[in-house]
Amino acid sequence: MPAKPNYEFLKRQKEQAKQKKKEEKRLRKLQDAANGIVSDDDADGADGDSDESIGQADSHPEQPQ
Repeated sequence: MPAKPNYEFLKRQKEQAKQKKKEEKRLRKLQDAANGIVSDDDADGADGDSDESIGQADSHPEQPQ
């Protein structure tokens, strides 16, 4: 009979890996901000909103009544 897997241990390991990755990302963003580098996530959010509003205005022109 094979050994029963310890799901609590596996879950804890996964949570620790996730927290470590999140902390590394946070530190990287702080370092980038200190160096004056804008991340792709920040740039995409600003550009995406303006592009969508322009596209919507062109697709539905106002018609006089």
